[in-house]
Amino acid sequence: MSTTNTRTRILEVATELVAGSPDGDISTRAVCEAAQVGAPALYRHFGDKEGLLSAVVDHGFERYLATKRERDESTDPVEDLRRGWDSHVEFAVRNPNLYRLMNSPAMRTPPAAALESHRILTRDLERAAAQGRIRVSPELAAQMIMSASVGVALMLVARPATFDDADVSRRVRDAVHASILTPDAAPTEPGVAERGAAERGAAEVPSAAARLSALLREAQGPGLSTAEAALMKEWLDRVANARPGE
Repeated sequence: MSTTNTRTRILEVATELVAGSPDGDISTRAVCEAAQVGAPALYRHFGDKEGLLSAVVDHGFERYLATKRERDESTDPVEDLRRGWDSHVEFAVRNPNLYRLMNSPAMRTPPAAALESHRILTRDLERAAAQGRIRVSPELAAQMIMSASVGVALMLVARPATFDDADVSRRVRDAVHASILTPDAAPTEPGVAERGAAERGAAEVPSAAARLSALLREAQGPGLSTAEAALMKEWLDRVANARPGE
């Protein structure tokens, strides 16, 4: 068996064992027995158990991320954000063990799949910021959305008996988006409060700062040195991320 085939066989077996495990955990011994390889071969290809599990996550998420990489970006980044949230949660519900593994605190190094997913989200938020449609910096908005979407997804897969409302993900999505998006861009589905004129005015300065920061990033700071552009972005992000009244 070639080196490539051996690695692929180990990875495929480990993925199957993770999917079928009651708690999503597997042993390297079980993987070696099922793949009919010795422990040295497993450690040669993956380093240790954590390296194997990281590879399993990346392997499992490859198809999911492929759809995100290949999707045509719409002219509405806010709609892309909503669809991105929904597809994220849907994938978690369909692949509970894989998803729990991806977000396990035992994984000391984030899998490459998690990092790429975060980059895709941040890119959509940068597009929204360039249109003046978010009220905080793309980086902060990405942290808020990722924290909330992962939290919802984990509750749905870990505690389905408690979190049995199929609509809870949309409700949390809209609440989080309403706190990030400008009033004109915020969701208008039932249950999301309409924004008044006072709130609209309060959102203008942070939104403008977020937009200028995004445009500065796209233009690479024309007429500014690298240090000057970085300082300008830091100031704009600070204004964009400031809480009301600060």
